[in-house]
Amino acid sequence: MAYPIRCTCGKLKGTFSPDQNINRCVCYCANCQAFARFLQREQEILDAMGGTRIIQTIPANVTFTEGIENLACIRLTESGLLRWYAACCNMPIGNTLPTPNPSFIGLIQTCLSADLTALDNSLGPIRMYVNTESAIGENKPKSAGVLSGTLRVFGMMLKARLNGRYKQNPLFVMESGAPIVTPHVLSTEELKRVKHVV
Repeated sequence: MAYPIRCTCGKLKGTFSPDQNINRCVCYCANCQAFARFLQREQEILDAMGGTRIIQTIPANVTFTEGIENLACIRLTESGLLRWYAACCNMPIGNTLPTPNPSFIGLIQTCLSADLTALDNSLGPIRMYVNTESAIGENKPKSAGVLSGTLRVFGMMLKARLNGRYKQNPLFVMESGAPIVTPHVLSTEELKRVKHVV
């Protein structure tokens, strides 16, 4: 089953076509929370404790069909992940490593036109909860599924390398290994602002 990717204003469209190469997780890290605040969409992206629902997969499962010129990305720091979003309306898309190999994207569930029940029925339940020490509030969720989830992610990246699917990546110029847009690295002031928990 293919799921539509669509930003709020409709300028950016695509599809996510999952295969067995997925891992569903919730990440509570301060950086994922900061990205949601940068986009000013934390109410939509984060749960009550600051968690972001992410589908870890390979970029070959993601296709953009319209409006790819609206894609932008930031890095919270010079060495941070590339965090992709639709600049037209600040819809999050996902997080990637700085290079296309190993093949990986953490697709942020907010960009998918599907409800939780449909995703659970098709992709299975969320099995990994990570960086829970950074969750908001006192009764923090428990970390779970980290080892099995990490092994699943490494397995899918290795498989993509062996079968050549790592070469299918809509976010990078494969000949050079460069991202299709130049990432904006947040300034010290910008980072301080988005790391602040209101």
